[in-house]
Amino acid sequence: MNNRYDFVYLFDCKDANPNGDPDAGNLPRIDAETGQGLVTDVCIKRKVRNFVQTTEKEQRIYFKEFAVHNHQHEEAYKALDLGDPKKAKRAEKDKAREWMCQNFYDVRTFGAVMSTKVNCGQVRGPVQIAFSRSIDPIVAAEHAITRTSVTDEKDIEKERTMGRKFSIPYGLYRTSGFINPFLAEQTGFSDDDLELFFSAMVNAFQFDQSAARPAGSMNARRLIVFKHENQLGKAPSSKLLDGVTVKLKEGVEVPRSYDDYDVVIPEELQEFCKENGIEIIEKI
Repeated sequence: MNNRYDFVYLFDCKDANPNGDPDAGNLPRIDAETGQGLVTDVCIKRKVRNFVQTTEKEQRIYFKEFAVHNHQHEEAYKALDLGDPKKAKRAEKDKAREWMCQNFYDVRTFGAVMSTKVNCGQVRGPVQIAFSRSIDPIVAAEHAITRTSVTDEKDIEKERTMGRKFSIPYGLYRTSGFINPFLAEQTGFSDDDLELFFSAMVNAFQFDQSAARPAGSMNARRLIVFKHENQLGKAPSSKLLDGVTVKLKEGVEVPRSYDDYDVVIPEELQEFCKENGIEIIEKI
């Protein structure tokens, strides 16, 4: 990969739970000081993995449901005929790590710690994503769930409330990311892998519907990519990412849709990018 990339990603959530916190009864994550909603980097990476696993059958995913990592590691040792993993030296572990990068999309993309009982080393991934934060404060709503049927006959006269679910009326979330071309060379992350990653971000919520996130409740809204003309980059990430502004439109007090916001790439930033060999690519 010959280019460095920075990107700004915007997505919204309406009448759904974008990322429940298991330590707080699955309430939507929130910044206690500002009231802004939060979505973890791990949540976004999970959606990328799920999209790739669903749509690209030839691409294998390391972190997936019911995966046994030591079995995956053993596969590397067997494929390369490296002998007993328990007796592996640095050279064998390096070869096993390289095989894991070649064969698992998410390992060469996001990295992985594979220094377990069957040791395949550690990988720093070239693609890094920050926590997502809502532009404005959110309010979590709690909803009781009732049922019409029971499991056991003795419960037929009991109260039918069986649980609770949470949602937010609306939130526009913003995150940023960085793609390190030097680490991409180490893991084998290619230009084709990059395009698949961007495709996964654009379509992240298309195949992620659930009771907590019904169809149409979450949508990717903007993916603004800054492509540098070389590997080192032509400007600090902060100058590019902070330059993209997201503000409520005048007269809007309570946002309830993406149309309530203005997303602007200022002309000064556009001119700066042209002068410094940085291409602005809008994937959405």
